[in-house]
Amino acid sequence: MQAQILLLLPMAFLLPPRAWAGEIIGGKNAKPHSRPYMAYLDIQRRNKLINCGGFLVAENFVLTAAHCQGDKITVKLGAHNISKQERSQQEIPVCRQILHPQYDSETTNNDIMLLQLAETVKLNKWVKTIPLPRTNKREKPGTKCSVAGWGRTSKQSESAPATTLQEANLKVLEDDVCLKNPDVTYYDYDASTMMCVGDPKKGKASFRGDSGGPLVCGKRAQGIVSWGSQNSASPGVYTRVSTFISWIKETMRMLEPQAKPGIAARARAAPLLSFGEAQM
Repeated sequence: MQAQILLLLPMAFLLPPRAWAGEIIGGKNAKPHSRPYMAYLDIQRRNKLINCGGFLVAENFVLTAAHCQGDKITVKLGAHNISKQERSQQEIPVCRQILHPQYDSETTNNDIMLLQLAETVKLNKWVKTIPLPRTNKREKPGTKCSVAGWGRTSKQSESAPATTLQEANLKVLEDDVCLKNPDVTYYDYDASTMMCVGDPKKGKASFRGDSGGPLVCGKRAQGIVSWGSQNSASPGVYTRVSTFISWIKETMRMLEPQAKPGIAARARAAPLLSFGEAQM
């Protein structure tokens, strides 16, 4: 069954076997710059250029999904229309990709990665950080959240990604919706590190943001777009950010002094690092 799913995915080389390619279907155009924390990732991998979403959590760190790793990554901040050179945009190369040490590419567990930027961003009305949740703080089932991204807006393989930021509303579901889902895609669902999100009765699970983008509940980034089923009536799975707060803070604390303005020209390769422990 997973082999059949792979045939349906134009970007399967980037994503875990069960994953969809990150898309918002049936969403709407976001108000320009209403989500100043959003990051657009240009990822060079195996001589191909692919894209993911992410979100700014500090002046020199972006949080995204571990499966968005690549040979070289450039982050674009302050963007609404990524096909244009807007004066609001800041484009900064990544100097380090720090995958969670327990990331499993087969089960997609611990699908989280910090990107250290080669330069400190300039915070302004177009570029801002987004708060993270408290450690192990869970959103209650039924909580209304939103997701945004520049992914495809149709499941047709020939459809092009959106050029302007798209957004859609979702809600947090009971873990059992994924844990007891008859679709074998959800066999590896882990409630301690993942969130079950969508609205199967209304088909809202098909509203998918770019992989690596944030699931925002209230004003905090509670989840990271991770994976899902090809069945549009099935929920999406997001990395549970609150599980990893200690790892995020400790990793940034260890690396933050190394980020200095003006070193972008010297940034070439983005080494992959992996350290720290999951906080479960």
